Amino acid sequence: MLAAFVCMVGFAAALAKATLVPQPGSVDLVHTNLHPGRSLHAYLDQPAFRDTVKQIGGNVLLGAPFGVLLPMLLPKARGAVRVVVVTALVMVAVETVQGLIVEGRAFDIDDVILNTTGALLGYVVIGRWLGHALHPRRRHWWHRWTQRQ
Repeated sequence: MLAAFVCMVGFAAALAKATLVPQPGSVDLVHTNLHPGRSLHAYLDQPAFRDTVKQIGGNVLLGAPFGVLLPMLLPKARGAVRVVVVTALVMVAVETVQGLIVEGRAFDIDDVILNTTGALLGYVVIGRWLGHALHPRRRHWWHRWTQRQ
């Protein structure tokens, strides 16, 4: 549990560094995107496949630790829907801060979608298992009548 907490703190620091560092040289290139899919099309239309993988894969990988660490740290956040909702809320907050405060950065809904997809993948691949291993389901008194034998 302590290791998961340390990993989450480290991830939060890396997330802040990756997303909240000003990019003054990019001010003229960056535009707010509130239309889902617009940035994805731009990423896919890039001539260099490596840049496409870097943009899409980087955003997916950025969200994956949420899917792994949330179920470990917060048993009530266990479940695919809860992981998706919490990750989406956190990423909307990060993108909002980026768009409002950080020079050379803008809000992009596609980044939120890709980050949330990464969290869902992280949860499905390993987070669900780790969450159940650390926090097994409790058996309540009413389970005598509601659980199948």
